[in-house]
Amino acid sequence: MQFYHHPYSLDSQKVRLALEEKGIDYTSHHVNPITGKNMDASFFRKNPSGKLPVFQNGSHIIFDTIEMIQYIERIAVVSAGADENSFSSREVIEWMQKIQEWNPKFFTLAHVPEKYRLTISKFIRRVVIARMAESPDLASAYHRKLKEAYETEDKLKNPEVVKRSKEHLVQLLEEVETKLSETSYLGGEEFSMADAMLIPVLARLVLLNLEDEYISSRPNIAEYWILVQQRPSYRKVIGRYFNGWRRYKTLIKTWSFVRIRSLLRKF
Repeated sequence: MQFYHHPYSLDSQKVRLALEEKGIDYTSHHVNPITGKNMDASFFRKNPSGKLPVFQNGSHIIFDTIEMIQYIERIAVVSAGADENSFSSREVIEWMQKIQEWNPKFFTLAHVPEKYRLTISKFIRRVVIARMAESPDLASAYHRKLKEAYETEDKLKNPEVVKRSKEHLVQLLEEVETKLSETSYLGGEEFSMADAMLIPVLARLVLLNLEDEYISSRPNIAEYWILVQQRPSYRKVIGRYFNGWRRYKTLIKTWSFVRIRSLLRKF
C-alpha cells in the first residue's frame, strides 16, 4: 500500500494516525505542498487536484479522507478476523463527518504572517506555471490550480470568509467539549477513528500558537489533549515534527527551501 502525504497536511495526519493506530504497514511518500511537490507531473497525473493525501492499494486509489480511514479500518478488521462490531459505530462516523466538515485552509492561512504567506503563494504559482510548460497535456488541470491560488488570495482579503471559518471551528469545539464532559474519547471510553481525526485539528491550533484561546480555555478538551499526546501514534505522526523546538526546525527547513529556490528562480 502506498500513501502519499506530508506532515503539514491536516488530512494526511488524520489518515496516518489511523494507519498507525490500526497497525497497517504502508510505504510512505512525502509530497511537500509548500514546496510545490504536489504539482510535479508524476503526482499530478495520479491526482489532478494536487491535494493530499492519496492512498493507493494496487489499482485502487482513494482521495477522500474518511473513505481512506474506513478502508484502513476494513483491512484491519479482515486481517484480525474480527466481526462487524469492530467497525466504527454510527456515532463515531457522525463525529468523523462533523470534524471533516471544518475546512482549516482559510483559518490557517489567516494566522500565517502575510510576508510568508505571500512569498509561498507566489512561489507555488511559479511552480504551477513551470509545470504547465513542461507537461502541456496537463495544462487545463494546472490552469485550474493557478486559478484556485488566485481565488484563495482574494478570499483571504474578505474578513467574512475567515470569520465563518472561525465560527465553524468554535461550534465544533463546543460540541467536542460537551461530549468530553461525558466520556474520555469522542466515541466513548475507547480511542476511535473520530479521535484520529480530531487530534490533528488540535495540533494545528497549537502550531498556530492558539492553544490558550481554543484548547486551554476548554477544560475537557485540555485534559483530552494531554491524554492523546501520550499515544505512540501521536508521537510518530505529529510530535516528531512539531513538538517543542521541532516545529521550528520543520518550518525553517521548508521556508529556507522556498527562499533559496525563489532566489535562484528554480521551480
